[in-house]
Parts: sequence; C-alpha cells; structure tokens
Amino acid sequence: MSKGASVPREFEDLLTPAGRRILSGRSDVCGALADPRRRFLAVDGLISKGKAEALRRVLEAELLPLLSPMSDPIPPETIWEMEHDYEEWLPKTVRVRTAYLERKRDTAYLRAQELGVVDLLKSESAAAFAEAVVGRKLDRRSGQQVLCYGPGDYAGPHNDHHPENKRAAQGYLDMHLSLASKAVDHQYLVYAKAGHFTEMLPVHGLGFLTIYRLPFWHYTTPLQAKAGKEAIARRWVLLATYLYAPEKAKKSA
Repeated sequence: MSKGASVPREFEDLLTPAGRRILSGRSDVCGALADPRRRFLAVDGLISKGKAEALRRVLEAELLPLLSPMSDPIPPETIWEMEHDYEEWLPKTVRVRTAYLERKRDTAYLRAQELGVVDLLKSESAAAFAEAVVGRKLDRRSGQQVLCYGPGDYAGPHNDHHPENKRAAQGYLDMHLSLASKAVDHQYLVYAKAGHFTEMLPVHGLGFLTIYRLPFWHYTTPLQAKAGKEAIARRWVLLATYLYAPEKAKKSA
C-alpha cells in the first residue's frame, strides 16, 4: 500500500457540517424519502470535497488495476429473432468496471478491506445516514460494491426490481457516493416519470450523493470526457445497498 493511502473507516468522517446535521436528525433532508412516491434524493454539499478527492485518489492508485470488466452488450437476437413488428424487448445492458465487496476471496475485496473501503461502506454512520433520509429502520447487513465508469461506460434502462428475493421484492435502498475526476465532462441519470423517461440530472460530481428507493426505471448515460482527457476521465461510485429492517408485529389488544 502506498504510504499514507487510507480511507476513513466511518462514513461520518467524510461529512460536511450540513451532512452531520442529517446524521443528528437536525436537517430538513431527514425523512425526505419517507414518502414512497419519491424515488430518490440527489444532493451535493454533504461530503467534504477535499476528503472526497483524497478518497478518489486512493481508489485510482490502489483499486483500479483490480477491478473486473462488466460488459453486457445488446444481444443480436433482440433484432434478428423478432417475429413481429414493434415487439422489441431490451434486457439490461451495461459497460463498467466493478468489484463486488462481498466476494471475500477476491483480490479486489482483500485490497478494499485493507484500505478501509469495506469498513466505510459497512459503517454504522453510513447506515444511520441512509436511515435518517428514508425515515425507517434499515437492516445493517448491507451489500457493498465499487463501480468505475470510464469514457463511454453506461448502464442501460433497468428497474432494479428483485421479485425472487423475498426481502427485496417490496423495495430496498441504495446509497451511491460519486467521485468523478475533473477530466469528466458529464454523465447523467435519466429516470421515468409518469411512465416516460422525461427526467434527467447530472451525477458526475465529486462527493455527490444519490439515495434511491428502488425499484424504478432509470439509466445512466455514457460518461463523456473533456477533450484530450479520455485517459484519466473516470467516475467512481461507492455503493451500499440496504434492505428494510423487518417490521415488528403489532401486539393485539
């Protein structure tokens, strides 16, 4: 490990005063996702820019070579095996590099554990922060993943619904911490409203937080680099997934 390369073990250590007010329950953002009709919160200014940049540099130096490519292109049969006009069905497509931080034998997991990335995403303050925003108890047994988008990398339309998982079938929560380099020109989240992909917002900030009440339809546009900066244009995403804590049965009168 490079000298001085380290990651805060607690999510709280990345927060600005505005972020800490959420954690302490003293912010208007608390309970922002309590209404199930609101699908996500996207906000800047809650993560220290300096700490976010330091974290991004550690990921670049220590984890980038250990990531695995995830590439699911459009299957050709979605065209050539069609039998009727206007009956297109498109599965989820994606191109990105990633590490699933639940595969404890993988080199990427072991390195992330050494650096503190796993502890950061599993920290009590990360769960408490997400809990404050959604306004309900979360299961502390979370899932963790690292994503890295380079030029042209994207995630096609998908809804993140998992009907085969009994605990997740009725919804769950994702928290994404985005760490984009200055070489990134733009990347957007496009999402559906009233059944149409009409809404769009930028997600390529440094220390930009998005918290999602899944499932809902959305996609991430191909990352675009600034001219001449393609080799260093990357957007890292640290992702924590939380199931809702089981609700206690109400006692009968």
